[in-house]
Amino acid sequence: MVGKIIKQISNDYTVKVDNELYVCKARGKFRNMGITPLVGDNVVIDENNNYILEIMNRKNELDRPSVSNIDQVVIVTSVKIPDFSSNLLDKLLTIIEFNNIKPVICFTKLDLLNEVELEEIKEIMDYYRKIGYEVYSNTDSNLKDIFKDKITVFAGQSGAGKSSLLNRLDNSLNLEIGEVSIALGRGRHTTRHTELIEVLDGYIADTPGFSSIDFRGMEKSDIRDNFIEFNEYREFCEYKDCMHINELKCMVKEKVNDNTIKLSRYENYLKFVEKR
Repeated sequence: MVGKIIKQISNDYTVKVDNELYVCKARGKFRNMGITPLVGDNVVIDENNNYILEIMNRKNELDRPSVSNIDQVVIVTSVKIPDFSSNLLDKLLTIIEFNNIKPVICFTKLDLLNEVELEEIKEIMDYYRKIGYEVYSNTDSNLKDIFKDKITVFAGQSGAGKSSLLNRLDNSLNLEIGEVSIALGRGRHTTRHTELIEVLDGYIADTPGFSSIDFRGMEKSDIRDNFIEFNEYREFCEYKDCMHINELKCMVKEKVNDNTIKLSRYENYLKFVEKR
């Protein structure tokens, strides 16, 4: 039988097959092969003896949280208390893109802005839409639709409004506001394991949070390649391997100078590359 691992506690893996749940052990061969089953894995199980027999190919995986086959990461981006951070947003976008996962940006707390600040944030939102990202505010009525048939992980700084957002989307969750992690259970959050919770006709990963926000495993060229709007102009640079920093006749730098590419994005790119 083929199912999906929706929870792991120690060496016990809860596998959902249709509407049935099976608590299974992993066969010893996986340990010998250096493979660890992950929440989100599609697996073949022996339902009579409760063993995982085979782990099917993953389309992606994350280390922190340990989840596989993620369809999207919703980056919850506060614009006030805490203030908007283009550095954090661009860092998350770059890392998520590198891991072959779709990022979705959700801006929160727009109601705390004055008119001038609101116009500035709307311009920022429009730019990220223009370069190809799905961008929402937490009050958009169609935000609920993005979770259907998807495995979703949430990312964002503490206090960005992740719990408030989920409460708004599904008030039966009754999440405590102000927690660093997203508690998808009822009452106090004591979860020390990763679990997929069925919410809004999809799955949301109940984890301690998306904490892998460094560039491990990435080369400088990977950072460049995952600033998605740069790729539109790379073929017009003089050098095929142009890093868009010190090279002459660089079309990306020209597009920064004429404001086609947002300056803050380019400045963040330079900071990220410098740290590698």
